[in-house]
Order: sequence, then C-alpha cells, then structure tokens
Amino acid sequence: MEDNNMGYKILVHASAFFAPCLVPAFIYFFVQDAEIKRLSIQALLFQLVMGALLFISGILIIVLIGIPMLIIFGLMTIIVPIIGIVKALQGETYEYPIVKRFF
Repeated sequence: MEDNNMGYKILVHASAFFAPCLVPAFIYFFVQDAEIKRLSIQALLFQLVMGALLFISGILIIVLIGIPMLIIFGLMTIIVPIIGIVKALQGETYEYPIVKRFF
C-alpha cells in the first residue's frame, strides 16, 4: 500500500509539468486515502495561486516591478514541485509552502 501511495504522491507533484490542475483534481476525487487527498488539494491550490500571481506579475510588467516577481514566481512554480518529488521519493511528506496552512 505504501508503494502505491508513493506513486500517487510523485504523480501529484510531477503533474505540475504536464497537467497542473487536472491530475490533482482527478486524484482527489478518485483516491480514498486522506493523505493523498490533502496533498492533491494542496497541489491544486498551489498551482492556482501561482497562476494568479504569474498573471498579476505579467500585468505589472508595464510598471517594471512585475519583472522580478515574474522571475521569482516562475522559478517557484518549477522548483517547488521538484522538491515535492524528491521528498516523495524519499518517503517523506511534503507540504506546499503557500497553501500548507489551509489544509
């Protein structure tokens, strides 16, 4: 059972690179494990928040303060799921930094 959960954890984290909202939502509705459900909703909320922040940063590029924000949030969108994948491979639980307090 643990190997199956580890596979789901890796899939949820890696989905940020190919289907950031679809895979966590799908896993949330079809997997019964509470820890996987919590992780998938965190991943989904993280991707939605990062998408909104990247969108706002793109709009603020006109004022030039959006460029550093766009770089920082873009890097976070790439680096945070990679950290989650590594933690899942090590068998540890990883919580997303922006949304971990909500779930």
